[in-house]
Amino acid sequence: MAYKHLKHFIDTLEQAGELIRIKTYVSPELEMAEITDRVSKMPGGGKALLFENTGYDFPVLINSMGSNKRMCLALGVNHLDDVAHEIEALFKLISKPKEGILDKLSMLPKLGQFASWLPKVVSGRGACQEVVMKDPDLHKLPVMTCWPKDGGPFITLPVIHTKDPNTGSRNVGMYRMQVFGKDLTGMHWHKHKVSAKHFSEYKKLHKRMPVAVILGGDPVYTYSATAPLPENVDEYMLAGFLRKRKVELVKCITQPELEVPADADFVIEGYVEPHEELIWEGPFGDHTGYYSLADWYPRFHVTAITHRKDAVYPSTIVGIPPQEDAWIGKATERIFLAPIKMTLVPEIIDMEMPVEGVFHNLVISKIQKDYAGQAQKVMNAMWGAGQMMFNKILVVADEHTDIHDYRKLAQDVFRHLNPATDIYFSQGPMDVLDHSCSKMGFGGKVCIDGTRKHEEEIDGSYYLPATPGKPDEAAIRSQFPEIKAINSSLLDQDISCILVAVEKNRINHIRELNEALYQLPALAGIKMVLYVEHTVDVSDLPSALWRFCNNLDPRRDSFVIDRPIADQPGKRLAGIGMDGTLKTRLLDNFERDWPNIIVADDATIRKVDDKWAELGIGPFVASPSLKYKHQIYGEEAVVQQ
Repeated sequence: MAYKHLKHFIDTLEQAGELIRIKTYVSPELEMAEITDRVSKMPGGGKALLFENTGYDFPVLINSMGSNKRMCLALGVNHLDDVAHEIEALFKLISKPKEGILDKLSMLPKLGQFASWLPKVVSGRGACQEVVMKDPDLHKLPVMTCWPKDGGPFITLPVIHTKDPNTGSRNVGMYRMQVFGKDLTGMHWHKHKVSAKHFSEYKKLHKRMPVAVILGGDPVYTYSATAPLPENVDEYMLAGFLRKRKVELVKCITQPELEVPADADFVIEGYVEPHEELIWEGPFGDHTGYYSLADWYPRFHVTAITHRKDAVYPSTIVGIPPQEDAWIGKATERIFLAPIKMTLVPEIIDMEMPVEGVFHNLVISKIQKDYAGQAQKVMNAMWGAGQMMFNKILVVADEHTDIHDYRKLAQDVFRHLNPATDIYFSQGPMDVLDHSCSKMGFGGKVCIDGTRKHEEEIDGSYYLPATPGKPDEAAIRSQFPEIKAINSSLLDQDISCILVAVEKNRINHIRELNEALYQLPALAGIKMVLYVEHTVDVSDLPSALWRFCNNLDPRRDSFVIDRPIADQPGKRLAGIGMDGTLKTRLLDNFERDWPNIIVADDATIRKVDDKWAELGIGPFVASPSLKYKHQIYGEEAVVQQ
């Protein structure tokens, strides 16, 4: 389904009962984010919010894709898997041998469909250029400041257009933009991104780089800008495929080298000078649930701002999951399953990216296993595939496992797991936002092979015991006072794993504690021990897993225990401890600043509490930040160590 403009999508959401209009004044500075955080963490993602009284000329739409239903509405499908099935059918049709003239003729209608998805540049101005600001001023837009330690207000849903200066190929991506002045922002290009490569080419040519940013329009534009497409695939071809209508583009007014969708709500035109001094950008409360810390990034100079007469400013917040981005990530998981299966890893049956893993950190793959070593083959293929190169923890299960039922998944994986032989470590490129890497953008990875093993994969010298009963937690804590809490409840569910909250106080503390714990007879048969900070509530498994995945560098922070069994000659017993605690210079020789988790400030929480009854959202919901207040270290974006 093609939406004519963002208001068309808003009307559709409202008709579906998926939108709440908020008429009470709400400030874009911190208040909107706090309200949205409470709503987005409601069961199923809450509702989309339209803040109509913003103190600016434009309303703000947020959480518009923050549920499965709204994500499907945005893409015009009944189920997200429908898109994957259509892509799979296209792949099969294209790759099918064409033996006769009738086979070839049968392709013509489909080729016509391909043509109908290609973007088209139209003459004249678009609705996105109905109003041209005489004096472009970003301060006239309701740009949100989301979290108390953010470096300032950030445009959080910018669809950014650049072109390769040598080939003219377009890239459409999404990178946050911190507003520094009426006509100046930062341009948060990570070195792995295509726009950063374009920037590098302009540097070589000593040429000014034109950039255009849109906000709004068909929500498919926003989604396509986030999609992990190959460099040579135009994002607006994906958008045309999803909306079943080509994207019509118009030339920018002050940057005519670039084209933007005619039906966008806002267009911000400008340029980046490749050899200009960089700007100190950030911190920013990011999708990991931690602040991404300040660093040097290019300056974006605004030359024009245009918009529709009835423009709506779209925004989003990211932070401790779940947030709206979790549902956008779920769409990517489902949509790009088919291309991965068809082109890279044909044995993959299904994929799952748990929200606690914040996209790249934790990926679960279900495969059709036919031979020994197939999980490792999948591991290597996936770590070499586009943005999957940023994956940190990969779990591989076989066709007998329901990977969407986390309890059954864990039972199967741990039942099949030998910690000494079925866990594989590597290192490579990592997401720049992964703070666990001692060197930015480079760190460790782990693959956990939870498939049933073929005979060739089994080392008969290891004894794999049944899941042991729960140990005496009080006795262990008495023996090791640095342990503040233990969660061994998974053992009762036949999952051979416990969580331990530790207050570290010395170098190599977790390694030595892990050695000591595995000497205890009660822990001898436990396959995995996950260590987290003493401030973390280990009884809250989703939150503890989120903290663990973010703080772990698997290669550096994993300690395998492999020892002989005294009363079974020739037999060995294995276990593994994994350190998901905060890392410091003093105790861990960690070379970078460690970021704090993101929580709202007390003053904003009180303001929203006081006006909640006026918002029309429903029964009072307390701030999600309250449960995390005791887990922060100091008040700044950087942990005070």
